[in-house]
Amino acid sequence: MTISIGDKLPEATFKTMTTDGAKSLTTDEIFAGKKVVLFAVPGAFTPTCSNNHLPGYVENHDAIIARGVDTIAVVSVNDVHVMGAWARFSGGEGKVLFLADGSGDFARATGLDIDLSAAGMGLRSKRFSMVVEDGKVTQLNVEGSPGQAIDSGAAKILEQI
Repeated sequence: MTISIGDKLPEATFKTMTTDGAKSLTTDEIFAGKKVVLFAVPGAFTPTCSNNHLPGYVENHDAIIARGVDTIAVVSVNDVHVMGAWARFSGGEGKVLFLADGSGDFARATGLDIDLSAAGMGLRSKRFSMVVEDGKVTQLNVEGSPGQAIDSGAAKILEQI
C-alpha cells in the first residue's frame, strides 16, 4: 500500500556520508519535531536526477528553508558511497541531506518502490517529493511521467509550503 497524506513515515534506517565516514540515521532522527522536504530519485548520477531534479532543490535551498523547512533531504536506492560522491559532485553538500536507502527498505515500506530491472537498475524508488512534519506526510507528489521532474520538483514544493 502506498503512503498517503496524513500517514506517519515508516521506521527506517538510512546511511549518510559525513566527514567521519558513513553514519546511520533513523526516521526519528531525521523527521521527529521537524519540518522536512524529502524527495526521492531512482538513482544518483542518472540524467534526470542529476540534471533536472536535484539542481532545483540546491538552487532553491534558501527559499525553501526561509519558509520554515528545517531540512531538505534526498533519498535514493544507492549505497552511501555513491550518495556521498553525488553530494560532493552536485554541489548539494551542506544544502541537502543525502540519504542512502541501499536495500530499498524505505522505498518498499512506503509503497513507492518500482522495479526497473528492464532498464538494468533493479529495485528503485519512484521519483517523488513530500513535506513531512514531525514524521507525518502533509504533502505528497509522485512523478507522473518517467524522465520528468515536474510534479516532484522544487517549484511544486515551493507552491505547497
